[in-house]
Amino acid sequence: MADANTDVKEMNFETALKNLEDIVDKLERGDVPLDESIAIYERGEALRNRCDALLKAAEAKIEKIKLTRDGKPTGTEPLDG
Repeated sequence: MADANTDVKEMNFETALKNLEDIVDKLERGDVPLDESIAIYERGEALRNRCDALLKAAEAKIEKIKLTRDGKPTGTEPLDG
């Protein structure tokens, strides 16, 4: 797991997700003192928010290719459009 002092806002998706998975594993084991559990839970929440924001940003960049009736590309449009 990355250093607990690493700024969550600077993490890429893969790093944030790995850190979040490590926190979940640690909390599920149940061998963490209450004070530490609370602290790592709060960090886990920040990591979850970071992953969510990065996924939403990636989704906003994805576009569909528009095709003519004969299958030739004519441009793009938003994926949800």
